[in-house]
Amino acid sequence: MRQLVLEIAPERTFSLANFVVGTNQELLTHLHALARGEFREAVLYLWGCVGSGRSHLLHALRESGSTALYVVDDVETLDAEAQGALFQAINAAREGGPTVLAAGLQPPAQLQLRDDVRSRLAWGLVYEVHALDDAARITYLEQEAARRSIHISSDVIRYLLNHVRRDLPTLVALMEHLDRYSLAQRRPLTIPFVREALEQMH
Repeated sequence: MRQLVLEIAPERTFSLANFVVGTNQELLTHLHALARGEFREAVLYLWGCVGSGRSHLLHALRESGSTALYVVDDVETLDAEAQGALFQAINAAREGGPTVLAAGLQPPAQLQLRDDVRSRLAWGLVYEVHALDDAARITYLEQEAARRSIHISSDVIRYLLNHVRRDLPTLVALMEHLDRYSLAQRRPLTIPFVREALEQMH
């Protein structure tokens, strides 16, 4: 008999505290300064591959609410009007307006944007957000399991990292699925059970 799954899993929040740092410690130091209103640059631009954590960091700063920010994600998708608004926001930031926090897939010089927008994105600090290495992925899986009050062994973690994509959005979706499936089946996260859950997921 299957157990009904109630929607009681802790709501996922985005914060600097629950960002898995990996090799991004220097960047995180600047973001903490930005959150405290102590950042001295007009622009902070983050770039990195899908799943590197760029959007997590932008959500975290937007939700902190402790300092005025102009936040733009996925700058490579901006249309002409939005590029114009970003251009004006960067100019305003240099005159004492809200700091511009922007992110995209590529460094400024490689973006398919207006030349003046690309150059202004490079005026401040530019950081690549490095994707997690295996040690950081293990840390994430352990922390997420603890947040959900489920036990996950090191053997199961190794199995997962050998059988699923390793980008963070995939791992987030995976932990959500395993949590729900484990509750529904009333079974612990053993390797045979995880194998079955992955087959069901696909």
